[in-house]
Amino acid sequence: MSENTAATPTEQALFNIEKLYVKDLSLEVPHAPGIFLERETPQIELQLNTTSTSVEEGVFEVVVTVTVTAKLAEKDKVMFLVEAKQAGIFQVRNIPNGETEPILAVVCPNILYPYLREVVSDVVVRAGFAPVILSPINFDALYQQQKQKAPELTH
Repeated sequence: MSENTAATPTEQALFNIEKLYVKDLSLEVPHAPGIFLERETPQIELQLNTTSTSVEEGVFEVVVTVTVTAKLAEKDKVMFLVEAKQAGIFQVRNIPNGETEPILAVVCPNILYPYLREVVSDVVVRAGFAPVILSPINFDALYQQQKQKAPELTH
């Protein structure tokens, strides 16, 4: 085996979780205390977003943001609104071209999302409401949808 084909430790693919943390957390209960007397089951609206930014060479911050709004349909009144940003710093080095993006868009959010679900459920319970259990998300399917939409945007 020649020296040119032998992999050196610096060339080996590396994926490492450096840090997981709550980047931002906000809770609003605009109609308290009266809202706690309501008996209607709220409708839950969910908005989800993921972003990734380079911190330094081979190190990225990935953030999964969720906004959960619980509304009373009859009165169009907000019971509560939670916005949470679960973030992580990931080391991604020596990955073949084109494979870093799926790691940042699929693998990292899959790691972060369970923590985000726990944060949302916990803060809603601490606010005095029944827990909100967010459904699992298929980040791979979301990524594939975005990839299919991207060429349409350039036309």
